[in-house]
Amino acid sequence: MPKQIILAAHFPGVNNTTVWSDPRAGSQIDFDSFEYLARTAERGKFDFFFLAEGLRLREQRGLIHDLDVVGRPDTLTVLSALAAVTTHLGLAGTLNATYHEPYELARQLATLDHLSGGRAAWNVVTSPGAFFGENFRRGGFLDHADRYVRAGEFIETARALWDSDGGEFAIRNSQFDIKGRFGVPRSPQGHPVILQAGDSDGGRELAARHSDAIFSRHHQLEDARLFYRDVKDRLAGYGRTEDSLKIIPGVSYVLGDSDADAQEKAHHIRRQQVSPQTAILLLEQLWNTDLSGYDAEGPLPDIDPVLDEDDTIIKGRAGMYPDRLKTAREWRARAEAKNLSIRDLIIEVTGRQNFIGTPARVAEQLNEYVQTDACDGFILVSHLTPAGLDDFVDQVVPLLQERGVFRTEYSETTLRGNLGLGPA
Repeated sequence: MPKQIILAAHFPGVNNTTVWSDPRAGSQIDFDSFEYLARTAERGKFDFFFLAEGLRLREQRGLIHDLDVVGRPDTLTVLSALAAVTTHLGLAGTLNATYHEPYELARQLATLDHLSGGRAAWNVVTSPGAFFGENFRRGGFLDHADRYVRAGEFIETARALWDSDGGEFAIRNSQFDIKGRFGVPRSPQGHPVILQAGDSDGGRELAARHSDAIFSRHHQLEDARLFYRDVKDRLAGYGRTEDSLKIIPGVSYVLGDSDADAQEKAHHIRRQQVSPQTAILLLEQLWNTDLSGYDAEGPLPDIDPVLDEDDTIIKGRAGMYPDRLKTAREWRARAEAKNLSIRDLIIEVTGRQNFIGTPARVAEQLNEYVQTDACDGFILVSHLTPAGLDDFVDQVVPLLQERGVFRTEYSETTLRGNLGLGPA
Protein backbone atom coordinates (compact mmCIF):
# COMPACT_ATOMS: atom_id res chain seq x y z
CA MET A 1 0.00 0.00 0.00
CA PRO A 2 1.67 3.28 -1.06
CA LYS A 3 1.99 6.14 1.39
CA GLN A 4 -0.57 8.88 1.01
CA ILE A 5 0.81 12.31 0.16
CA ILE A 6 0.04 15.29 2.40
CA LEU A 7 -0.51 18.58 0.54
CA ALA A 8 -0.82 22.08 1.96
CA ALA A 9 -1.12 25.53 0.40
CA HIS A 10 1.16 28.30 1.64
CA PHE A 11 0.05 31.92 1.51
CA PRO A 12 3.48 33.56 1.33
CA GLY A 13 2.79 37.22 1.97
CA VAL A 14 4.94 40.11 0.82
CA ASN A 15 8.37 39.00 -0.35
CA ASN A 16 10.19 38.36 -3.59
CA THR A 17 8.93 34.76 -3.82
CA THR A 18 5.67 36.17 -5.17
CA VAL A 19 5.95 37.90 -8.54
CA TRP A 20 4.02 41.03 -7.62
CA SER A 21 4.69 42.62 -11.02
CA ASP A 22 2.59 39.94 -12.70
CA PRO A 23 -0.79 41.46 -13.73
CA ARG A 24 -2.51 38.39 -12.23
CA ALA A 25 -1.05 39.08 -8.78
CA GLY A 26 -3.62 40.17 -6.21
CA SER A 27 -3.61 41.83 -2.83
CA GLN A 28 -2.15 40.10 0.19
CA ILE A 29 -4.42 42.13 2.47
CA ASP A 30 -7.87 41.77 0.87
CA PHE A 31 -9.83 38.80 2.17
CA ASP A 32 -10.65 37.81 -1.40
CA SER A 33 -7.04 36.67 -1.87
CA PHE A 34 -7.06 34.45 1.20
CA GLU A 35 -10.47 33.04 0.28
CA TYR A 36 -9.45 32.32 -3.32
CA LEU A 37 -6.38 30.33 -2.33
CA ALA A 38 -8.25 28.45 0.42
CA ARG A 39 -11.13 27.52 -1.88
CA THR A 40 -8.67 26.36 -4.55
CA ALA A 41 -6.82 24.19 -2.02
CA GLU A 42 -10.07 22.66 -0.80
CA ARG A 43 -11.16 22.00 -4.39
CA GLY A 44 -7.89 20.08 -4.74
CA LYS A 45 -8.62 18.12 -1.51
CA PHE A 46 -5.54 19.60 0.19
CA ASP A 47 -4.95 18.90 3.86
CA PHE A 48 -4.48 22.45 5.04
CA PHE A 49 -3.96 26.13 4.30
CA PHE A 50 -0.77 27.54 5.83
CA LEU A 51 -0.50 31.19 6.80
CA ALA A 52 2.85 32.76 7.65
CA GLU A 53 3.12 35.72 10.00
CA GLY A 54 5.50 38.58 10.65
CA LEU A 55 5.30 40.51 13.91
CA ARG A 56 7.17 43.47 12.48
CA LEU A 57 8.16 44.74 9.06
CA ARG A 58 11.76 43.84 8.24
CA GLU A 59 14.20 46.71 7.93
CA GLN A 60 17.40 47.07 5.91
CA ARG A 61 19.72 50.05 6.20
CA GLY A 62 17.07 51.57 8.48
CA LEU A 63 14.39 51.41 5.76
CA ILE A 64 11.48 49.02 5.28
CA HIS A 65 12.95 46.05 3.42
CA ASP A 66 12.17 46.01 -0.30
CA LEU A 67 8.64 44.61 -0.69
CA ASP A 68 7.57 44.64 2.97
CA VAL A 69 5.43 47.71 2.52
CA VAL A 70 1.98 46.72 3.72
CA GLY A 71 2.64 44.04 6.31
CA ARG A 72 0.43 41.15 7.29
CA PRO A 73 -3.08 41.12 8.82
CA ASP A 74 -3.64 39.18 12.04
CA THR A 75 -3.37 35.42 11.57
CA LEU A 76 -6.21 34.22 13.79
CA THR A 77 -8.64 36.77 12.39
CA VAL A 78 -7.95 35.61 8.82
CA LEU A 79 -8.22 31.92 9.72
CA SER A 80 -11.48 32.47 11.61
CA ALA A 81 -12.94 34.12 8.52
CA LEU A 82 -11.72 31.25 6.33
CA ALA A 83 -13.44 28.75 8.64
CA ALA A 84 -16.75 30.16 7.42
CA VAL A 85 -16.01 29.65 3.70
CA THR A 86 -14.41 26.19 3.85
CA THR A 87 -15.66 22.85 5.18
CA HIS A 88 -12.76 20.36 5.26
CA LEU A 89 -9.53 22.30 4.76
CA GLY A 90 -7.22 22.57 7.75
CA LEU A 91 -6.36 26.10 8.91
CA ALA A 92 -2.76 26.48 10.10
CA GLY A 93 -1.44 29.73 11.53
CA THR A 94 2.08 30.78 12.47
CA LEU A 95 1.99 32.18 16.01
CA ASN A 96 4.95 33.17 18.16
CA ALA A 97 5.51 31.41 21.47
CA THR A 98 7.81 34.16 22.70
CA TYR A 99 5.32 37.01 22.88
CA HIS A 100 1.98 35.28 23.40
CA GLU A 101 0.79 33.86 26.73
CA PRO A 102 -0.51 30.28 27.06
CA TYR A 103 -4.02 30.99 28.34
CA GLU A 104 -4.64 33.64 25.71
CA LEU A 105 -3.39 31.62 22.75
CA ALA A 106 -4.78 28.25 23.90
CA ARG A 107 -8.20 29.88 24.22
CA GLN A 108 -8.00 31.46 20.75
CA LEU A 109 -6.86 28.22 19.09
CA ALA A 110 -9.50 26.15 20.89
CA THR A 111 -12.11 28.65 19.71
CA LEU A 112 -10.87 28.36 16.11
CA ASP A 113 -11.01 24.58 16.44
CA HIS A 114 -14.65 24.79 17.51
CA LEU A 115 -15.58 27.32 14.83
CA SER A 116 -14.01 25.14 12.12
CA GLY A 117 -15.22 21.77 13.39
CA GLY A 118 -11.74 20.52 14.32
CA ARG A 119 -9.52 21.99 11.60
CA ALA A 120 -7.15 24.29 13.53
CA ALA A 121 -3.35 24.02 13.54
CA TRP A 122 -0.65 26.07 15.21
CA ASN A 123 2.78 26.53 13.63
CA VAL A 124 4.96 27.24 16.66
CA VAL A 125 7.78 29.75 16.07
CA THR A 126 10.10 31.53 18.48
CA SER A 127 11.89 34.87 18.55
CA PRO A 128 14.85 35.56 20.82
CA GLY A 129 15.75 39.08 19.68
CA ALA A 130 14.78 42.55 20.78
CA PHE A 131 13.82 43.75 17.29
CA PHE A 132 10.42 42.05 17.39
CA GLY A 133 10.22 42.47 21.15
CA GLU A 134 10.19 46.26 20.86
CA ASN A 135 6.57 45.88 19.73
CA PHE A 136 5.75 44.14 23.03
CA ARG A 137 6.10 44.96 26.68
CA ARG A 138 8.74 42.24 27.07
CA GLY A 139 11.08 43.45 24.38
CA GLY A 140 14.32 41.49 24.35
CA PHE A 141 13.59 39.66 27.59
CA LEU A 142 14.38 36.18 26.33
CA ASP A 143 17.89 34.86 25.89
CA HIS A 144 18.52 32.95 22.66
CA ALA A 145 19.27 29.74 24.57
CA ASP A 146 15.87 29.87 26.29
CA ARG A 147 13.66 30.16 23.23
CA TYR A 148 13.07 26.42 22.82
CA VAL A 149 12.66 26.00 26.58
CA ARG A 150 9.82 28.51 26.50
CA ALA A 151 8.34 27.00 23.34
CA GLY A 152 8.36 23.49 24.79
CA GLU A 153 6.80 24.56 28.08
CA PHE A 154 4.32 26.75 26.21
CA ILE A 155 3.10 23.73 24.20
CA GLU A 156 2.91 21.58 27.34
CA THR A 157 0.95 24.32 29.12
CA ALA A 158 -1.44 24.82 26.19
CA ARG A 159 -2.11 21.08 26.04
CA ALA A 160 -2.79 20.98 29.76
CA LEU A 161 -5.33 23.77 29.29
CA TRP A 162 -7.01 21.97 26.38
CA ASP A 163 -7.10 18.74 28.41
CA SER A 164 -8.73 20.52 31.35
CA ASP A 165 -11.95 20.64 29.26
CA GLY A 166 -13.22 23.83 30.82
CA GLY A 167 -12.12 22.74 34.27
CA GLU A 168 -9.64 24.04 36.82
CA PHE A 169 -5.92 24.06 36.16
CA ALA A 170 -2.73 24.86 38.05
CA ILE A 171 0.50 24.90 36.03
CA ARG A 172 3.97 25.82 37.24
CA ASN A 173 7.20 25.43 35.27
CA SER A 174 10.28 27.54 34.54
CA GLN A 175 8.37 29.86 32.19
CA PHE A 176 4.80 29.99 33.51
CA ASP A 177 2.96 30.00 36.83
CA ILE A 178 -0.78 30.11 36.19
CA LYS A 179 -3.95 28.72 37.72
CA GLY A 180 -7.64 29.17 37.17
CA ARG A 181 -10.39 27.65 35.06
CA PHE A 182 -10.11 27.28 31.29
CA GLY A 183 -12.99 28.94 29.48
CA VAL A 184 -13.39 26.64 26.47
CA PRO A 185 -14.54 22.98 26.43
CA ARG A 186 -12.49 20.30 24.70
CA SER A 187 -12.50 20.89 20.95
CA PRO A 188 -13.52 18.47 18.18
CA GLN A 189 -10.01 17.13 17.56
CA GLY A 190 -8.93 17.30 21.19
CA HIS A 191 -5.89 19.47 20.51
CA PRO A 192 -5.20 21.66 17.49
CA VAL A 193 -2.45 20.13 15.34
CA ILE A 194 1.03 21.39 16.31
CA LEU A 195 3.50 22.27 13.55
CA GLN A 196 7.04 23.52 14.06
CA ALA A 197 9.74 24.84 11.75
CA GLY A 198 13.00 24.86 13.73
CA ASP A 199 15.94 23.13 12.06
CA SER A 200 18.70 23.36 14.66
CA ASP A 201 19.38 20.42 16.93
CA GLY A 202 17.22 22.06 19.58
CA GLY A 203 14.46 22.62 17.05
CA ARG A 204 14.56 19.02 15.88
CA GLU A 205 14.43 17.80 19.48
CA LEU A 206 11.49 20.09 20.22
CA ALA A 207 9.64 18.70 17.21
CA ALA A 208 10.38 15.10 18.15
CA ARG A 209 9.02 15.67 21.63
CA HIS A 210 6.01 17.89 20.95
CA SER A 211 5.06 18.39 17.31
CA ASP A 212 2.59 16.67 15.01
CA ALA A 213 4.33 17.95 11.87
CA ILE A 214 7.48 19.82 10.78
CA PHE A 215 7.54 22.56 8.16
CA SER A 216 10.94 21.59 6.76
CA ARG A 217 13.33 23.54 4.53
CA HIS A 218 15.04 20.36 3.28
CA HIS A 219 13.90 19.84 -0.30
CA GLN A 220 16.88 18.28 -2.11
CA LEU A 221 16.25 14.54 -2.26
CA GLU A 222 19.26 13.13 -0.37
CA ASP A 223 19.35 16.00 2.12
CA ALA A 224 15.63 15.53 2.74
CA ARG A 225 16.12 11.80 3.36
CA LEU A 226 18.85 12.48 5.93
CA PHE A 227 16.68 15.05 7.73
CA TYR A 228 13.69 12.70 7.66
CA ARG A 229 15.67 9.84 9.17
CA ASP A 230 17.33 12.04 11.80
CA VAL A 231 14.06 13.43 13.12
CA LYS A 232 12.09 10.18 12.91
CA ASP A 233 14.85 8.37 14.83
CA ARG A 234 14.43 10.82 17.72
CA LEU A 235 10.76 9.92 18.27
CA ALA A 236 11.33 6.63 20.09
CA GLY A 237 13.11 8.51 22.87
CA TYR A 238 9.80 10.18 23.69
CA GLY A 239 7.70 7.05 23.33
CA ARG A 240 6.33 8.10 19.95
CA THR A 241 5.88 6.18 16.70
CA GLU A 242 7.11 7.36 13.29
CA ASP A 243 3.55 7.98 12.10
CA SER A 244 2.98 10.46 14.92
CA LEU A 245 5.15 13.14 13.29
CA LYS A 246 4.75 14.26 9.67
CA ILE A 247 7.62 15.94 7.80
CA ILE A 248 6.40 18.41 5.19
CA PRO A 249 8.95 20.61 3.37
CA GLY A 250 8.01 23.89 1.75
CA VAL A 251 8.54 23.57 -2.02
CA SER A 252 7.77 25.40 -5.25
CA TYR A 253 6.95 24.12 -8.71
CA VAL A 254 6.75 25.26 -12.35
CA LEU A 255 4.68 23.36 -14.91
CA GLY A 256 5.06 23.36 -18.70
CA ASP A 257 3.85 21.57 -21.82
CA SER A 258 7.31 19.98 -21.99
CA ASP A 259 10.28 19.86 -19.64
CA ALA A 260 12.05 22.46 -21.81
CA ASP A 261 9.00 24.72 -21.69
CA ALA A 262 8.87 24.42 -17.90
CA GLN A 263 12.58 25.25 -17.60
CA GLU A 264 12.08 28.35 -19.76
CA LYS A 265 9.15 29.45 -17.60
CA ALA A 266 11.17 28.82 -14.45
CA HIS A 267 14.02 30.98 -15.73
CA HIS A 268 11.58 33.79 -16.55
CA ILE A 269 9.97 33.57 -13.10
CA ARG A 270 13.34 33.75 -11.33
CA ARG A 271 14.27 36.88 -13.31
CA GLN A 272 11.02 38.44 -12.16
CA GLN A 273 11.51 37.37 -8.55
CA VAL A 274 15.03 38.83 -8.36
CA SER A 275 14.98 42.36 -9.73
CA PRO A 276 18.26 44.33 -9.79
CA GLN A 277 17.18 46.11 -6.59
CA THR A 278 16.25 42.85 -4.88
CA ALA A 279 19.57 41.28 -5.92
CA ILE A 280 21.54 44.04 -4.20
CA LEU A 281 19.39 43.87 -1.07
CA LEU A 282 19.81 40.10 -0.83
CA LEU A 283 23.57 40.35 -1.34
CA GLU A 284 23.73 42.94 1.45
CA GLN A 285 22.34 40.36 3.84
CA LEU A 286 25.54 38.33 3.44
CA TRP A 287 27.95 41.25 3.14
CA ASN A 288 26.25 43.06 6.05
CA THR A 289 27.00 46.48 4.57
CA ASP A 290 25.53 49.03 2.20
CA LEU A 291 26.08 47.87 -1.40
CA SER A 292 23.65 50.28 -3.05
CA GLY A 293 26.49 51.78 -5.10
CA TYR A 294 27.15 48.49 -6.90
CA ASP A 295 25.67 47.50 -10.27
CA ALA A 296 23.50 44.40 -9.99
CA GLU A 297 24.52 43.41 -13.51
CA GLY A 298 28.20 43.77 -12.61
CA PRO A 299 30.67 41.65 -10.58
CA LEU A 300 30.58 40.88 -6.86
CA PRO A 301 32.21 43.34 -4.44
CA ASP A 302 35.94 42.88 -3.94
CA ILE A 303 35.57 43.73 -0.23
CA ASP A 304 34.92 41.14 2.48
CA PRO A 305 31.66 40.92 4.46
CA VAL A 306 31.37 42.87 7.70
CA LEU A 307 31.38 40.37 10.58
CA ASP A 308 29.75 42.46 13.32
CA GLU A 309 26.80 40.23 14.24
CA ASP A 310 25.64 42.72 16.89
CA ASP A 311 25.00 45.33 14.22
CA THR A 312 23.40 43.57 11.29
CA ILE A 313 22.19 45.52 8.28
CA ILE A 314 18.82 43.75 8.26
CA LYS A 315 16.45 43.60 11.19
CA GLY A 316 13.68 41.05 11.44
CA ARG A 317 15.21 38.14 9.53
CA ALA A 318 16.89 35.10 11.08
CA GLY A 319 20.61 34.84 10.38
CA MET A 320 21.20 32.63 7.33
CA TYR A 321 24.99 32.65 7.06
CA PRO A 322 26.87 31.34 10.11
CA ASP A 323 30.23 31.82 8.32
CA ARG A 324 30.01 34.93 6.17
CA LEU A 325 33.58 34.78 4.88
CA LYS A 326 33.30 31.14 3.83
CA THR A 327 29.99 31.75 2.05
CA ALA A 328 31.36 34.84 0.30
CA ARG A 329 34.36 32.84 -0.95
CA GLU A 330 32.06 30.14 -2.28
CA TRP A 331 29.88 32.70 -4.04
CA ARG A 332 32.91 34.42 -5.58
CA ALA A 333 34.24 31.11 -6.87
CA ARG A 334 30.89 30.25 -8.43
CA ALA A 335 30.53 33.71 -10.00
CA GLU A 336 34.04 33.59 -11.46
CA ALA A 337 33.66 30.06 -12.80
CA LYS A 338 30.38 30.86 -14.55
CA ASN A 339 30.97 34.56 -15.25
CA LEU A 340 27.90 35.53 -13.23
CA SER A 341 26.80 39.03 -12.36
CA ILE A 342 25.48 39.85 -8.87
CA ARG A 343 21.92 39.34 -10.10
CA ASP A 344 22.73 36.08 -11.88
CA LEU A 345 24.46 34.73 -8.78
CA ILE A 346 21.64 35.69 -6.42
CA ILE A 347 19.17 33.99 -8.76
CA GLU A 348 21.27 30.80 -8.49
CA VAL A 349 21.99 30.75 -4.77
CA THR A 350 18.55 31.83 -3.55
CA GLY A 351 16.54 29.68 -5.97
CA ARG A 352 13.56 27.83 -4.49
CA GLN A 353 12.15 26.17 -7.61
CA ASN A 354 12.17 22.53 -6.62
CA PHE A 355 9.93 20.70 -9.08
CA ILE A 356 10.07 21.82 -12.71
CA GLY A 357 8.61 19.91 -15.66
CA THR A 358 5.44 18.56 -17.17
CA PRO A 359 2.58 17.72 -14.79
CA ALA A 360 3.41 14.02 -15.22
CA ARG A 361 7.08 14.54 -14.31
CA VAL A 362 6.25 16.71 -11.30
CA ALA A 363 3.71 14.15 -10.04
CA GLU A 364 6.31 11.40 -10.44
CA GLN A 365 8.94 13.37 -8.54
CA LEU A 366 6.60 14.30 -5.69
CA ASN A 367 5.58 10.69 -5.31
CA GLU A 368 9.21 9.53 -5.31
CA TYR A 369 10.03 11.84 -2.40
CA VAL A 370 7.20 10.47 -0.28
CA GLN A 371 7.54 6.79 -1.17
CA THR A 372 11.32 6.82 -0.52
CA ASP A 373 10.99 8.54 2.88
CA ALA A 374 12.35 11.96 2.01
CA CYS A 375 9.15 13.51 3.42
CA ASP A 376 5.49 12.81 4.11
CA GLY A 377 4.11 15.54 1.87
CA PHE A 378 4.60 19.12 0.74
CA ILE A 379 3.64 22.69 1.54
CA LEU A 380 3.36 24.32 -1.88
CA VAL A 381 4.70 27.86 -2.18
CA SER A 382 3.49 29.39 -5.43
CA HIS A 383 5.14 32.28 -7.28
CA LEU A 384 1.74 33.92 -7.78
CA THR A 385 -0.78 35.03 -5.16
CA PRO A 386 -3.59 34.05 -5.02
CA ALA A 387 -4.10 32.11 -8.29
CA GLY A 388 -0.77 30.28 -8.45
CA LEU A 389 -2.17 26.99 -7.18
CA ASP A 390 -4.75 26.63 -9.96
CA ASP A 391 -2.60 24.76 -12.46
CA PHE A 392 -1.32 22.34 -9.81
CA VAL A 393 -4.85 21.48 -8.69
CA ASP A 394 -6.07 21.08 -12.26
CA GLN A 395 -3.08 19.22 -13.73
CA VAL A 396 -1.02 17.48 -11.01
CA VAL A 397 -3.59 16.45 -8.40
CA PRO A 398 -5.53 14.21 -10.85
CA LEU A 399 -2.30 12.37 -11.69
CA LEU A 400 -1.54 11.77 -8.01
CA GLN A 401 -5.09 10.51 -7.55
CA GLU A 402 -4.68 8.12 -10.50
CA ARG A 403 -1.59 6.71 -8.78
CA GLY A 404 -3.62 6.07 -5.65
CA VAL A 405 -1.36 8.26 -3.50
CA PHE A 406 -3.74 11.18 -2.90
CA ARG A 407 -7.37 11.28 -1.81
CA THR A 408 -10.24 11.84 -4.23
CA GLU A 409 -12.53 12.88 -1.36
CA TYR A 410 -12.02 13.85 2.26
CA SER A 411 -12.52 10.82 4.48
CA GLU A 412 -12.36 12.58 7.84
CA THR A 413 -13.90 15.70 9.31
CA THR A 414 -10.90 16.91 11.34
CA LEU A 415 -7.43 17.95 10.26
CA ARG A 416 -5.89 15.47 12.66
CA GLY A 417 -7.90 12.70 11.01
CA ASN A 418 -7.01 13.74 7.46
CA LEU A 419 -3.30 13.86 8.34
CA GLY A 420 -3.45 10.31 9.69
CA LEU A 421 -2.53 11.38 13.21
CA GLY A 422 -3.77 9.55 16.25
CA PRO A 423 -6.18 11.13 18.72
CA ALA A 424 -4.85 13.96 20.88
